[in-house]
Amino acid sequence: MATDNLTHLAAFAAVARHRSFRRAGAELALSTSAVSYAIRALEERLGVGLFHRTTRSVALTEAGQRLLERLQPALDQVHDALDEMNQFRATPSGLLRINATRAAVATQLSPRLAAFMAAHPDVRVDLTENDGLVDIVHEGYDAGVRLHEFVPEDMVAVPLGPALRGLIVASPAYLQRRPAPQHPHDLLMHECIRFRFASGHIYKWQFERDGHALEMDVPGRLTLGEQSTIIRAVLDGLGLAYVLEDAARAHLQAGTLVTVLEEWSEPFAGFVLYYPRQRQMASALRAFVDHLRG
Repeated sequence: MATDNLTHLAAFAAVARHRSFRRAGAELALSTSAVSYAIRALEERLGVGLFHRTTRSVALTEAGQRLLERLQPALDQVHDALDEMNQFRATPSGLLRINATRAAVATQLSPRLAAFMAAHPDVRVDLTENDGLVDIVHEGYDAGVRLHEFVPEDMVAVPLGPALRGLIVASPAYLQRRPAPQHPHDLLMHECIRFRFASGHIYKWQFERDGHALEMDVPGRLTLGEQSTIIRAVLDGLGLAYVLEDAARAHLQAGTLVTVLEEWSEPFAGFVLYYPRQRQMASALRAFVDHLRG
């Protein structure tokens, strides 16, 4: 009975984090039906409903929220105790959950994953691609990957690569129709393709020259949420866009894209892997950090 109780409580915490029975099952290596059974059994034992369920969403009831608040510290202690035992293993093991932006996955993580997983066969990696700002502690992730400027100050940050640069790019065809801007303020007279974060926030274009910084909420009829889609729209001549230099490099070298206002594009701190400051660090995360630093 005690083992069943712990399993049911772990299933409850996972569903509460993910707001999804399917994703909770993936984390726990259980089928969706097994997670549903565990939740039903726990609700029957407690005599209260823990989740509001619809065909589209899962949300905690008031009772479920109260249970999660009381339960999470204890589950964290159990997790830390079990992971402390991993320190006595010859090799790291366990599940490593990372939440990273798509650009960081493509340029920084994917090239490193094969070597890491080959070197650590007992580690499982669950990598979520998400361009929004995520509370990795609340959502149950071991680490996140974001641009340094978006990382909370109380996190440990490990640089993943060199400084980055944002560029304003256009297609040659667009610049045949419209004169190239000579100053950021000239963008007010152009079609600008804007970027929308997953949170719904519209990115303001940032410029810096000779110590003078400028931020602009540029005009534009087209707003997109994927950098690859934005580059496609620029290639189609739909306007100017602010993109990472790495993402546009191949097109710049081929001449299908050109830069404008490049003198206003100063490098900035790039992607970092970050994780909470804590006394006990999971062995899988420690191995991954060592791999990145190596």
